[in-house]
Amino acid sequence: MRLEGFWKENKKALLSYMMVGYPDYEASLEAFRVLLKEGTDILEIGFPFSDPVADGPTIQYAHEIALRNGIKSDHVFELSSTLRKEFPERPFLLMTYYNPILSYGLAAFAARSEKAGVDGLIMVDVPPEEAAPMAEQCRPRNIHVIPLLAPTSTEERIEKACQQASGFIYCVSLTGVTGARDQVSQRAFHLAQRVRAHTSLPIAIGFGISKREHVEAVGQHAQGAVVGSALVRVIQSAVDAPRAQLVRRAQSFVAELAGKAHSMAGGLKA
Repeated sequence: MRLEGFWKENKKALLSYMMVGYPDYEASLEAFRVLLKEGTDILEIGFPFSDPVADGPTIQYAHEIALRNGIKSDHVFELSSTLRKEFPERPFLLMTYYNPILSYGLAAFAARSEKAGVDGLIMVDVPPEEAAPMAEQCRPRNIHVIPLLAPTSTEERIEKACQQASGFIYCVSLTGVTGARDQVSQRAFHLAQRVRAHTSLPIAIGFGISKREHVEAVGQHAQGAVVGSALVRVIQSAVDAPRAQLVRRAQSFVAELAGKAHSMAGGLKA
């Protein structure tokens, strides 16, 4: 109920993504804490996978390093459980490819997610037509299955995804892989308009968002802005620095994204 409760407050959301186990487990745990303390409304917890075809070079590298560090499913659920105790009211999402779910077992994965305090699941490589089996496992556990839609999605696919969805709709701002961009594609805003015609659920826009002005622009068209590669890149830039410096860089960047340094447009919290 945490996700529904947040949206009922009619806020605009900053959704932040980070990879479990990058640059190592403890550093990632501290980075997640910083994100939540400094302005992240909804947390996306990255699940390492060996073939992250939807991700660009920055997040692909984070996947690779996390796997080299021996990060397994248990580590992801352990991190979520730890953060849930510290941040009991904040919505958490797992962002994963389907293979780890299949390997774990659909029912077992859903049950473990519930126990770890997960509120939603984003399955990057699962189209709406194939999401039903996992959604059936998640629904009785109050775990939302969040669909991804792209500018190339047909009206038929948008309608089907919206009919099945709960929590919110994730609109991908571009065709291609994740990665920071200089500006948010206008196609993302057009996609949000198309999706709105099919659902009253909140809409979040992600892929390519890397600056405060991007977050503000998205806030004029959707209820949430998702930042991923830009955050991972900040960690990457400080990976060889002392841990305190890594934390400070993450802290400063997410605070800037959340608009803590100045008054906000679009209703995001200051």
